[in-house]
Amino acid sequence: MLSVALRTLRTRWVTFLGSFVALSLGVALLAVTGLALASSLDAPERPPERFAAAPVVVRGQDTLRVPTPIGDRTHDLAQPRAVPAETVSALEELGRVVEDRSFAVRAEDGPGDLVGHPWSTAAFAPYELDAGRAPRAADEVVVTGGWAGPGERIRTDLGTVRVVGTVPDRGFENAVFYTDAQAARLSPVSLQLAVDADASAVRDAVHDSAGVRVLTGNDRRYADADPERDSEALTAMNAMFGTAGGVTAFVSVFVVASTFAFAVAQRRREFGLLRTAGATPGQIRRMVLAEAVGVGVLASAAGCVLGSYGAPHLAAWVVDGGLAPAWFTIGAYTWPYHMAFWTGLLVALCGVVAASRRAGRTGPTQALREASVDTRAMTRGRWLFGAGLLLTALVTLGVALSGDPGDLLHRKTYVSRPMLLITAVALLAPVVVRPLARLLAWLPAQLPGAAGMLVRENAAAGVRRTAAVAAPVLVTVALAGSLLGATATLNEAKATETREQTSAAFVVTATADTGFDPKTVDRLRAVPGATVSPTASSAVYALEEGVALIKSDARAVADPESLAATTRLPLAAGNAAGLDDGSIIVNEEWERHSVGRSVQVWLGDGTRKTLRIAAVMTTGTGDNGVYVTSANAPGAAVDRVDVALADGADAGAVATGLREALGTAGGHVSSRAEWIAATCPETDDTTRLGFLLVLGIALLYTGISLVNTMVMATSDRVRDLAVLRLAGATKWQVLRLVGAESLMVVAVGALLGLIVAGLNLAGMWGALGLLSVHTSVELPWATLGGVVGACAVLAVAASVGTAGPALRRRAVELAGMRE
Repeated sequence: MLSVALRTLRTRWVTFLGSFVALSLGVALLAVTGLALASSLDAPERPPERFAAAPVVVRGQDTLRVPTPIGDRTHDLAQPRAVPAETVSALEELGRVVEDRSFAVRAEDGPGDLVGHPWSTAAFAPYELDAGRAPRAADEVVVTGGWAGPGERIRTDLGTVRVVGTVPDRGFENAVFYTDAQAARLSPVSLQLAVDADASAVRDAVHDSAGVRVLTGNDRRYADADPERDSEALTAMNAMFGTAGGVTAFVSVFVVASTFAFAVAQRRREFGLLRTAGATPGQIRRMVLAEAVGVGVLASAAGCVLGSYGAPHLAAWVVDGGLAPAWFTIGAYTWPYHMAFWTGLLVALCGVVAASRRAGRTGPTQALREASVDTRAMTRGRWLFGAGLLLTALVTLGVALSGDPGDLLHRKTYVSRPMLLITAVALLAPVVVRPLARLLAWLPAQLPGAAGMLVRENAAAGVRRTAAVAAPVLVTVALAGSLLGATATLNEAKATETREQTSAAFVVTATADTGFDPKTVDRLRAVPGATVSPTASSAVYALEEGVALIKSDARAVADPESLAATTRLPLAAGNAAGLDDGSIIVNEEWERHSVGRSVQVWLGDGTRKTLRIAAVMTTGTGDNGVYVTSANAPGAAVDRVDVALADGADAGAVATGLREALGTAGGHVSSRAEWIAATCPETDDTTRLGFLLVLGIALLYTGISLVNTMVMATSDRVRDLAVLRLAGATKWQVLRLVGAESLMVVAVGALLGLIVAGLNLAGMWGALGLLSVHTSVELPWATLGGVVGACAVLAVAASVGTAGPALRRRAVELAGMRE
């Protein structure tokens, strides 16, 4: 049978070429995502930047450390503490001490990420003047990068300043250096010190200061802004490439297995002839497996070669798109190639095993009889696995809705859940293909002529062919609808929460990191006709189940009585009026959330405290944090002031009064509508590019597979098309019929994909309802229309492009062709 298999590979080259292309592309994509994932596991060691020349850096307490039965748990503090005054005094006895400060600066025509520092810290980078001189007055600055030169005046949100000097750009920040005194006025709190003294002496001086950190050597990088950005970038890349790899593996396995199974199903007449000639079922199976091994080995090897060329291009794309840091490159790893190669070979074998067993068990006359019409497209195994997966998807959805509906809103869930439904619907597709085809073709079949009737009957008769060609469309539409629809629905749900919870007429937000000073808040309170509710961003930490240290974002309320006038909290129990310095408002996600119960928490600066639960909010989309009073948010500056109108107050006059009260403090006054529009969540560029990567890989592969499968299906129908020619149809009539059948198949796949996407989004909608968020389901109709349109164009081009050259031969010759 090996010689028969080799001859079959030569004579049915179109079928095997289609399988080869599908498998090699799948392996290539697996290799590319595997290489990218492997390369994102480690980051280069980043040296100190701002304090590379500082002997020692001393930081105040910036980490909360809580002992648990399984070890200490740590978390970054929302409000780090300054170095204690007595510690500073002890350090000044050892050597020169320079207080460091960092604060945001916004300048007209300047870089968007400017940061201010005291000039004394410039020497620790070290920065050296390349033009001008050091600042001496409060309105003088030195800038990096040369975007402004000596003598220029710059308008900033902190006042107009004059550039008196410039320093070279060192690549890690765009800095503005003020005099030390002016920097202290703009940012009163200093969280770290540069100390020009011996490191061991510094450690001896601060050893009794709780939480104070002494940084030397490479540890000085922890004094830089965002020192964990590389690890955070790695985490984001791991998640992105892991998701891309998971989706790619699913799509490639799904499409390759479908393609191989369809290729075997196309050869039923050939198997019938071999059985008639005396071949045993075992010989048939061995022949098909030998062909799969041959194609699988060659295609997997070719895919690994393609992957080695494609991976660097992927790395360059994610770096250019800002999804990865500039240092990210593809490393020299071998395990992704092994994983991709053996996965491809395994998928090739699995794709033909079931079909080959069925072909081997079928009797000779039955095989010949079934070769023309699909009379039994659903096998027992297909029923079993399809129904089992569908039941599993529905049961797990029900369990999630009844137990933890919030889990359905997590990205890992709404990315992975569609795959289960896609596989189930694809396996059960032959059951619904015939009725769907008849439904979609009902109206065309009523029109004059036989074209509509032929489209309907051909699609309904060739169930396996229709299901196989519709599979790539099903995957494409289901993934695009599920992933993009889930993010759009979740964004709309969060926007709904914002609209329902905001009752303020105006919202005043701070532009500076330091927030509003008390005098500015007092001026806002004094505006006639305004009822103001100042709040600050903070956090609280709690131990769940005694081992997990959980951070909850918090709003610190300066005046609990005015909170009800500007904010409608989604309360499930209790009353917001009960909030005081000894209580807290939590949400239902907390382990213990009964009103009146006492909970032990750590405040934003690490202070341990026991608070009573005054009220409990619904969970919502997960953005409902906690509320505390200002006394329980030490160090948190007011960064937002919600303003309600008093009875009879004029909105325009109040808005004008609020802007005048801000004065030179900096801030923005937004109406309720403007605030809601500004804060309504949208998919950010990084997330959008990440989804584009995931969907782009999947859609590119399924698009090529659609063309591939359509070519295989059309080339197998050359004799059928020749019969139409002999019956009197012209070449153009036949081509129009082929194009119409392709559109029918795309429509079937698109409808099945919409059903899958609808089921997934219905589960998310139900979860949001259980979490007390009543919103609408958002389907990306424009994107789905573009995806379906692209699939239609590809399908028609592939089928007509394959049928056209074949019809150039005489119809009698084509009708008499052997397979």
